[in-house]
Amino acid sequence: MFTVALRLLVWFTILTGAIYPAAVTAIGHGLFAEKALGSVVSVGGKPVGSELLAQKFAEVKYFQPRPSAGDTPYATVPSAASNAGPTSEALKKAVDERVAALTQRFSPRAGASLPSDLLTTSGSGLDPHISPEAARIQIASVAAARGFGAAKTKQLTDLVEAKIEPPQFGFLGDPRVNVLKLNLALDALK
Repeated sequence: MFTVALRLLVWFTILTGAIYPAAVTAIGHGLFAEKALGSVVSVGGKPVGSELLAQKFAEVKYFQPRPSAGDTPYATVPSAASNAGPTSEALKKAVDERVAALTQRFSPRAGASLPSDLLTTSGSGLDPHISPEAARIQIASVAAARGFGAAKTKQLTDLVEAKIEPPQFGFLGDPRVNVLKLNLALDALK
């Protein structure tokens, strides 16, 4: 009986610890090579980020991603959610601070509210997307930081609208904007 259990342990260790991961990796690289390698985005042959992970854009001339909850914001290894619930005083304080900072920066119209994805963190703290509303509310601030006139601001507005991705497969999730792709297109805006 002991030898049968030992053989099963060895067999399942090899199967689930080596064969299965190797097969999944091979299939992933074969069918989805770009995604399996991290969906790295390059500009001029130099990697600038991944379309699957948020990164911090410190300069005001760029669109901002969702806030990150990790101890080291936007770091991939220690990424984490805050796990703070609706009764958390720390969450309320963080959201209130973000509301004050974003209201000052983006000057939303009177009565308009800030999109919740700019006020709260995502589950991993690394969500690369924001809602179309979160992108739209940043247009005036980005245009002002870049010194855009009315014509360029219209181009920027059209760019944001063009970068809105539909729900996956047409029905999963909500429309979204990939912040890295939007900022790269913004830099290429002539």
